[in-house]
Amino acid sequence: MTTDRLDQPRELGPRLRPSYDREAFGRLSERIARFLGTARFLVYMTGFVALWITWNVFAPASWRFDPYPFIFLTLMLSLQASYAAPLILLAQNRQDDRDRIQNDHDRRAAERNQADVEYLTREIAALRIALGEVATRDYIRSELQRLQEELREEYEPASTAPHHP
Repeated sequence: MTTDRLDQPRELGPRLRPSYDREAFGRLSERIARFLGTARFLVYMTGFVALWITWNVFAPASWRFDPYPFIFLTLMLSLQASYAAPLILLAQNRQDDRDRIQNDHDRRAAERNQADVEYLTREIAALRIALGEVATRDYIRSELQRLQEELREEYEPASTAPHHP
């Protein structure tokens, strides 16, 4: 039963191209690429090649399956390299995508932090301006001392003047 409604998903029918889970394939390629970049892989590959060459040089002639110049070994190594290169590139592209997303996230966080810092800077500047208009303890003390001196100057000459009854 096919539907022509746009709000309903279409039923899957036969496809010409095979379908696969891109994410699962990407994860598998990353695992393979990580393994290809290890010392363990180099040791395994070196052991395999050494065993191959040793077998095909020292084994009885009837048991040798790839005599010198080891054309079948060369073909297998070329095949391995032809698959390894795209898998490594795929893994690198996936890592680039993750890095791009992380950089975008970091950039947005940095922008938010910058906006917060600018806001706090404006708030601190406003507080400093407001505190500049508030009388401080030192200012009040200096004003009181000035008033005391003015009062002394005003009353001292009157108190030192001679009294006439």
